[in-house]
Amino acid sequence: MKRTVFVSIVGRPNVGKSTLMNHILGEKVAIVSNKPQTTRNCIHGIYTKGEDQYVFFDTPGMHEAKTRLGDYMVSAAGNGMQQGDVVLLVADVSRGPSKTEEKIIKYLKQSGTPSVLVLNKVDTVNRDTVAATIAAYAALHSFDAVVPVCAKNGTHVDEVVDELSHFLHESEWFFPEDEITDQTMRQYASEIIREKLLRALDREVPHGIAVVIEEYKEEGNLTSIRAEIVCERESHKKIIIGKNGELIKKIGTYAREELEKVTGTKIYLNLWVKVKENWRDSEMMVKNLGYDKKKLDEEE
Repeated sequence: MKRTVFVSIVGRPNVGKSTLMNHILGEKVAIVSNKPQTTRNCIHGIYTKGEDQYVFFDTPGMHEAKTRLGDYMVSAAGNGMQQGDVVLLVADVSRGPSKTEEKIIKYLKQSGTPSVLVLNKVDTVNRDTVAATIAAYAALHSFDAVVPVCAKNGTHVDEVVDELSHFLHESEWFFPEDEITDQTMRQYASEIIREKLLRALDREVPHGIAVVIEEYKEEGNLTSIRAEIVCERESHKKIIIGKNGELIKKIGTYAREELEKVTGTKIYLNLWVKVKENWRDSEMMVKNLGYDKKKLDEEE
């Protein structure tokens, strides 16, 4: 008897949602960095175990939107939350509930959607802090389960899957047994390049970057990729390129190495940097760069 469950992973930016999903899947599907708002789209991850299939929606971190891109990300998070049979609220165990968590809990109460609270980063605090945070959340909502974890090293992550198994229901699978994401390789390549940019850059520059795959060709053992890196200012372009082109070469090398492991082919990666001033505040530019809020509204 085949069973399935759809799981929405929600929470504030930078609490470890993508890291948690990647660990459950056993492979990297969503990019990760120490920069807030790394995830911009709802990423689907598929975990199949025996006769059971778990479909995860890794959503962007919920925050107060200040740009058109921010509006899109908040909408993507809300849309992803509504698609789950169960909501997995991921929070930093070192911090009590904020307005963001309270807003999510309000939705849970109104919708009656089952929920599991995952308190991440337990490796950074003591037991008293864990107990106090659990008590703070318990005062707001009766979660179906609470699991303290360290997503980074996998501590207690198996317990999260065990708790989610209670919400499986009889159903044909929506994805093949060997599929772990519905992302195309073009989408994955774009995200990997953006991840390397996030890790290489400081301060405000990463938030104003988008990556568009202009060309993706597979010919035998060679995959050729032409990618356009969009930034908001001429000064940012100079930072991305670096002195004598050193930084862009380093970013390209890291991205190429990872993509070669995933594709099993040699990668020819051609990176270009283009300036589109304040693109995050332009509805048309945000849409043209792949963040189409109208499509999200149509999916609801």
